[in-house]
Amino acid sequence: MAQPTFEVVWPLGKSAYEPMHLAHRGQDLEGSTICELWEWMFRGDEIFPMLRELLSKRYSGIKFVDYNVFGDTHGPKEREVIAALPELLRKHKCDAVISGVGA
Repeated sequence: MAQPTFEVVWPLGKSAYEPMHLAHRGQDLEGSTICELWEWMFRGDEIFPMLRELLSKRYSGIKFVDYNVFGDTHGPKEREVIAALPELLRKHKCDAVISGVGA
């Protein structure tokens, strides 16, 4: 009995989107404003204070905007929270974001 023969196809397929250029990364965080985004799961309430402390020791003049300012990025009002983010990030003059700490 002969074994079946199969054609081989490329497993990755064609790209479904156009590549985009990423924003330039700053050289360091001195004097920067860091905005915190959290999905209110896992241990962000424990981890963000640790990150603030460690980053403050490493970079002078660093400022933080607490995750409470932005709301739950994964809760029942997720759509509204995410829609409001661009304006809130501009309002707080955010230079960088720490998002979704946890697991």
